[in-house]
Amino acid sequence: MKLELEQLNPYSLKEKIGLGSSAIWNQSISFDPSTYVKVEAPSGTGKTTLTHLLYRVRTDYTGSIRYDQIDIKNCDDDELAGLRTNKISIVFQDLRLFPDLSAKENIEIKRLLAPDYSSKELIDEMAEQLGVSSILEQKIRFCSYGEQQRIAIIRALMQPFEWIILDEPFSHLDQKNIHHSVQLIDAACKKRNAGMIIMGLNKDDHFQYQKELVL
Repeated sequence: MKLELEQLNPYSLKEKIGLGSSAIWNQSISFDPSTYVKVEAPSGTGKTTLTHLLYRVRTDYTGSIRYDQIDIKNCDDDELAGLRTNKISIVFQDLRLFPDLSAKENIEIKRLLAPDYSSKELIDEMAEQLGVSSILEQKIRFCSYGEQQRIAIIRALMQPFEWIILDEPFSHLDQKNIHHSVQLIDAACKKRNAGMIIMGLNKDDHFQYQKELVL
């Protein structure tokens, strides 16, 4: 699924965008299927805003965002739900987990949207890989932020997708857990022939990126 951004300009950043150059804002740019994209975004340049626009959490922008010629801003509720269930997955910076549900219940919410795609056993396998097996029955509110990040990553991998959007997904992980998380995400993307857009403050070598852009 090809992703195209055409003259994208969020209302909230209009003044800031006019003062500097960006590889994304106010540009015509496209990402081919299966492309790994790193977006280096210094503080205040709109990293989380871009994340929200790509997932259509927000529509306060001019320009267009198109997935295979489908303008996401014009999707009705059913079309948007279909994209989010089958085509686009996400790890938000603030994770958006449900604090009074257990870690496993948070993952199951996403898995049950496409129950034929992944199994309960896969949750256990991924939790073992990321070292969070012992907290699966624990309420999320009692988990550390690093544990919550790993649960959010597992949750995002429970569905089919052609693009996964990651907003600083490793910010509270040590190098060992970053390594395991990268391996898991990379394997999931390759299995699906999916593309990735990962936001971060600095350059990194976590993945073999085909495009590295400064927001």
